[in-house]
Amino acid sequence: MAIFEGNIRKMRVSTDSNHLAQYHLPIGEQSLEMNSLIGQTITVKHTGNIHCINCAVLTKKSFNQGYCYRCLTRLAQCDSCIIKPELCHYDAGTCREPAWGEVNCLSDHFVYLANTGTVKVGITRHVTDGVSSRWIDQGASQAIAIMRVQNRLTSGMVETAFKAHIADKTNWRTMLKGHPEQVDLVELKESLLTEIEPELDEIIEEYGFQAINITDSAPIDIRYPVTQYPSKVKSINLDKEGQFSGNLLGIKGQYLMLDGDRVINMRKYAGYELSIEV
Repeated sequence: MAIFEGNIRKMRVSTDSNHLAQYHLPIGEQSLEMNSLIGQTITVKHTGNIHCINCAVLTKKSFNQGYCYRCLTRLAQCDSCIIKPELCHYDAGTCREPAWGEVNCLSDHFVYLANTGTVKVGITRHVTDGVSSRWIDQGASQAIAIMRVQNRLTSGMVETAFKAHIADKTNWRTMLKGHPEQVDLVELKESLLTEIEPELDEIIEEYGFQAINITDSAPIDIRYPVTQYPSKVKSINLDKEGQFSGNLLGIKGQYLMLDGDRVINMRKYAGYELSIEV
């Protein structure tokens, strides 16, 4: 038996050479390798303490997946334009943290398609070796980068154009119920680009040809360490239940899957002080 204790963060993700998702859970000063726990019994207890993932202050309630209220209202990364990039207001001079915005919002972004049970459009700042950690966080089984754009505002404008023809949200219950049917993402990409060509032309006319660069990236398949998917998803609420125990059957997105069709979104509880017994 091993016991790990401390405040957690969202699971760190990567893929191996076969595009199998790899998970590590930061807990206190340690990093718990989660893939190796598949098939084992785990017991998770919340001590009742929550610390802000930014300033570490003790808080009664967590906002925006790990922040105290003060940080929620002051940090640029908690502003509404993070959820709606088309509302990026750096150029208006009203960014909460201009230095942060220069690094995170004025850099290149990728617009992508991902199959998370249904195909959705999204944006990400990083695609490393053909894979974005965001795709894994969303539980995508397939993904393809459509284009590279010059900043976050442009990515939001392009995403808005796509949203008239395709969803931009992940249905987490659908994502957790199994491996979705394969979709020809290349064909879908070309079809959607034709649909939004007028909107892209308007963006290029306003911001220049450098604003949008259509990529020829190949789609990738991502696999997840799951031995059994739930037939009917039952979400664990750590705030109400305080603890849970069970056989870990799989991990997908930021969710742990346990026996009894139970699942828990670990990212939701970033900043919570937990005791995890294996």
